[in-house]
Amino acid sequence: MVDRYVDADGLVITLTDGVLSLRLDDQRKRNAMNDGSLRAMVDALERAQSDEQVRAVLLTGAGADFCSGFDIVARNAGGGKPRTGSIQRRLPAQAHRLIPLLCELQVPVVAGITGYAVGLGMQLALASDFVLADRTATFWEPFVARGMTPDSGATWLAVRAVGPLRARRLLLLGERLDAERARDWGVVHEVVDDAEASAEELAARLAAGPTVALGLTRKLINEAADAGLREQLEREAFALELSSRSPDFREGLRAFVDKRDPAFEGR
Repeated sequence: MVDRYVDADGLVITLTDGVLSLRLDDQRKRNAMNDGSLRAMVDALERAQSDEQVRAVLLTGAGADFCSGFDIVARNAGGGKPRTGSIQRRLPAQAHRLIPLLCELQVPVVAGITGYAVGLGMQLALASDFVLADRTATFWEPFVARGMTPDSGATWLAVRAVGPLRARRLLLLGERLDAERARDWGVVHEVVDDAEASAEELAARLAAGPTVALGLTRKLINEAADAGLREQLEREAFALELSSRSPDFREGLRAFVDKRDPAFEGR
């Protein structure tokens, strides 16, 4: 059942059976994001943080491509030299809010990648828990080819996804990854025939799961790289305490005793 539908400046937002779908739709520009679609995605994710109906997030792109990055041509159409500090002031209000929101959500995030996932588009994929790509997918960090330094968390995300050696190949050499190579590098979890349909199916599966436990587990995974073993064990104990108080935990135990599949409600 579709609970909500919003079409906002190149971003189609729907909430269906617990899955918040954020679908980029500006096919003339290969689904490049702009100020409006960035704001709309940030607003949707901020609302999702406190919306118990949202149990998973799905990221896709309409047509042949996922996302070709940020539309820097439109941003700089007026010409002229950027004022000192203008980029540093602007980024925290846009892409630098979006990526932390995705990484810190208390629900799983699934990305279905077709065609280009470039720049900010690649960052959206790297910030997701699961990335399903078809054989047309191409992942590329184009910053060095534009004479730019990386933004939107590219350095942080790439190092965690592929390690510092391969991150250098992505960010200093601008190497492109096709779907198979991206899977071999750990950027893509699975190469499929229909990325969007497969991603929708996986997001629905996650949305039917124990949302509290999934969110806490996601948080533990994302924090593990920066924690020592003992610190992480303490975090696991705290998370287990929280999840064991949830109705879904009790349902899971009842289902185990009754020898049936659990019917989780996301609480």
